Amino acid sequence: MNDIIAFFEDLDPILAAFYATLFTWGVTALGASLVFLFKEMNRAFFDAMLGFAGGVMVAASFWSLLAPGIAMSPGEGFEKVVPAVVGFSLGAAFLFGLDKILPHLHVNFKMEDKEGIKTPWHRSILLTLAITLHNIPEGLAVGVLFGGVAAGFEGASIGGAVALAIGIGLQNFPEGFAVAMPLRRQGLSRWKSFNYGQLSAIVEPFAAVLGAWAVLTFQPILPYALCFAAGAMIFVVVEEVVPEAQQGNHTDLSTLGFVGGFILMMTLDVGLG
Repeated sequence: MNDIIAFFEDLDPILAAFYATLFTWGVTALGASLVFLFKEMNRAFFDAMLGFAGGVMVAASFWSLLAPGIAMSPGEGFEKVVPAVVGFSLGAAFLFGLDKILPHLHVNFKMEDKEGIKTPWHRSILLTLAITLHNIPEGLAVGVLFGGVAAGFEGASIGGAVALAIGIGLQNFPEGFAVAMPLRRQGLSRWKSFNYGQLSAIVEPFAAVLGAWAVLTFQPILPYALCFAAGAMIFVVVEEVVPEAQQGNHTDLSTLGFVGGFILMMTLDVGLG
C-alpha cells in the first residue's frame, strides 16, 4: 500500500485523479465481466452489494469529504460550517436536477417506473444511465481530493485520496454487475451486456479530471467542492441506492451490507488518511 501511495505522490494531481478513476472504471468492468460466467443474478447477493455500495458512499461522504472540507474552512463557530452547508446543498441540488432531467431506470424497477424526461430509449440505455448517475459525484470526489492535496490544504492527503478511490472501486464492482446481468437476462448478448455495464463508469475519469482541475485553478473553492461532492453522493444514496436495495425480499441483507460498506470505508479512510 505504501508503494501505491508513493506512486501517486510523484504524479501530477490531474493525472493522479485520472489514473485513480481508471481503476474505479476497471473494477466496474470487472463486475460487468461476471456476465460471461453466470446466467442468473443471485438477488440476495445483489441486494447485499447494493447496500454495501450505499455504506461506502455515506462513509466516504463524511470522512473523505465533509470532515476535511469543514476542517479547512476559515472562521470559527457557525461561520466555519458555511462552506459545508453551501457546498452540500449545491451538490444535492445538482443531482436532484440530473435525476429529474436524465432519463434512467433503476435496476430493480419496471419500465413504467423510469424517471427523467420521457424518451423512447431502450431499457439497456436507461439502466446504464441510472448507474452513471451514481458515478458522477464519485469521480468528482476523487478529483477534488487529489486537487486539494496538490494545493496543500490541511486535511487533504494522498492516503485519503487513495482510500477514497479504493472504496469507490470496491462498490463499483456490483454496479457493473447490476447493469450487465439484467440485460443479459433480457436477451442481449454477453458482449453487449458487458459493454453497457462497464460504460456506466466511463464518466468517472472525466469527472475526476474536471474536479482536480477546478480545485487547482480556483483554490478557494476546495471546501465547497469537497462538500458539493458529499451532498451529491448522499443524494444518490437516499434517492437511488437505498430504494433499489430495499425493493426485494432481502432487506436485512442489504442493511447488513450497508453497515459492512460503511465500516470498510471508514477503516480505509482513517487507516490511510
